[in-house]
Amino acid sequence: MPQNVEVCRIRLPGRENRFREVPFAELSSLVTVLAPVLKPYLSMPYAFFGHSVGALVAFELVRQLRKQYGLVPAHLFVSGRGAPQIPDPDPPIHQLPDAEFMEELGRRYDGIPEAVRQNAELMEVLRPILRADVTLSESYRYTDETRLACPISCFGGLQDRSTKFEELNAWRAQTSGAFKLRMFPGDHFFMQSARKHLLRALAEDLKDTLREINR
Repeated sequence: MPQNVEVCRIRLPGRENRFREVPFAELSSLVTVLAPVLKPYLSMPYAFFGHSVGALVAFELVRQLRKQYGLVPAHLFVSGRGAPQIPDPDPPIHQLPDAEFMEELGRRYDGIPEAVRQNAELMEVLRPILRADVTLSESYRYTDETRLACPISCFGGLQDRSTKFEELNAWRAQTSGAFKLRMFPGDHFFMQSARKHLLRALAEDLKDTLREINR
């Protein structure tokens, strides 16, 4: 990242050292809680990045901050998720029994590593988080609002079976500002396989945004 950019991760309930906390399974509740928590840190230009269901969280968080406080980010980065206004073509899976749920999840999102599957203790920790994420995504209902004024950059994996190019490109309709779409080699988890390319793209767009702000 550019030297004048500080990266801050949002660690949600159910993640890492918060794994004992109940994860959110409803998007509007999550952004309603997040907005006032983050507001004190948004006194300078800021941007959000979200991958997969995190892209939805970032998008709705931006809209919540705009609605509640009149705040607009300098940039929104979304990754591995089709535009929010496009309905999910796949049938819901969040209420399936554990075995069927995990099998279908693996089929749609390019699988869970075998070493993880064979670790029963780890799977017991991960399964509720994964189910909560899928529930959050599948229960989401898009509502039409004024387009965002900030630029949007979108990223996708060329071999990602869960998201088509047209669904990613449809993010263009969510901004009145600039829009960029880049596709990288890799499946749904191209963030790992194309990490250097993704970071370079993020840095380039942030530099362009900061240059515009400082004009």
